[in-house]
Amino acid sequence: MTPLRRFGAVLALVVLLLDQASKLWLLFGARLAEEGPFQITSFLEFVLAWNRGISYGLFQQSTDIGRWALVAVSFLAPIWLGRWMWRSPDRLTVASLALIIGGAIGNGIDRAVFGAVVDFVHVHFGSFSWYIFNIADAAIVVGVAGLLYESFRPGGGKPAAE
Repeated sequence: MTPLRRFGAVLALVVLLLDQASKLWLLFGARLAEEGPFQITSFLEFVLAWNRGISYGLFQQSTDIGRWALVAVSFLAPIWLGRWMWRSPDRLTVASLALIIGGAIGNGIDRAVFGAVVDFVHVHFGSFSWYIFNIADAAIVVGVAGLLYESFRPGGGKPAAE
C-alpha cells in the first residue's frame, strides 16, 4: 500500500471512529436523550436530533424500505468513492474522498443501528440557528468543499504531463 493510500484509509478510519465515539458517548455516557440539551458556549450546544433523511433533513424516510435504501447508499457510495480515492495521485483528492467516506460510513452505521442518523451539534448566534449536524456531516461537507476547490484550481485533479 502506498503512503498516499495509507493516508486516505487512516483518515477515513479516524473520521469514522471520532464520529461513532462522539455519538456513543453523547447517547450512553452523557445520556443526551434523558438529560436534554447542554450548552457548550454561548453559540454552541449539544442537542439530540434524529435525522431520518439525508443532509439538511432532505428526503425524510418513515418506512423500512426508505431507511434500508439509505443504508445501502451509505455503504455503496463509499465503495465507489474508495475506488476513486485508491486511483488518485492527488493528496487533496485523497483527503477529501477519505473525509466523505468516513462520514458516509458513520452515518450509515447510525441508520442501520438506530434507524436514523444521530445529529447533535447546534450552532446559533442570537436569533440565527444553523441546522443540527454531527462529525460525519462536517467531514462530508469539508470533503465536498475540497473536491470543489480542486475542480476549480488550474490543473486540479489532473496528473502533470510527463
